[in-house]
Amino acid sequence: MKRIILEMGTGNDLYGMDYTKAAKRAIQDALHHSSIVLFKSLGLDHSDMEVRVTIAVQEPEKLDIAALEQELPRGNASVTGVVGGLNVEDAANGQTHVIATAAIEAYLPVEAKTWRLAI
Repeated sequence: MKRIILEMGTGNDLYGMDYTKAAKRAIQDALHHSSIVLFKSLGLDHSDMEVRVTIAVQEPEKLDIAALEQELPRGNASVTGVVGGLNVEDAANGQTHVIATAAIEAYLPVEAKTWRLAI
């Protein structure tokens, strides 16, 4: 498998301290940066794609991994939570704002020797 795509995104939950909601927004942000035309252009099947998502939040054990995997529209998805992101404290209002970051990597079973650049 060769990585063919890397996209990043950020998301937040300003009032509910919901890490999964912030992570879903980060995934959607990353997905909206992509337009993957190579599948149709090259006759590739989306089901051959492996999608690996890394979500960074301050408390990754609070992520609903199954719900996050449902956010990915194509490929065989796996989501991993890691420590990162930000919790921004608003002491004056008694709120914690959660910021999540997402990295989405897409892999395809391509053989480098079957490809060449044409000028």
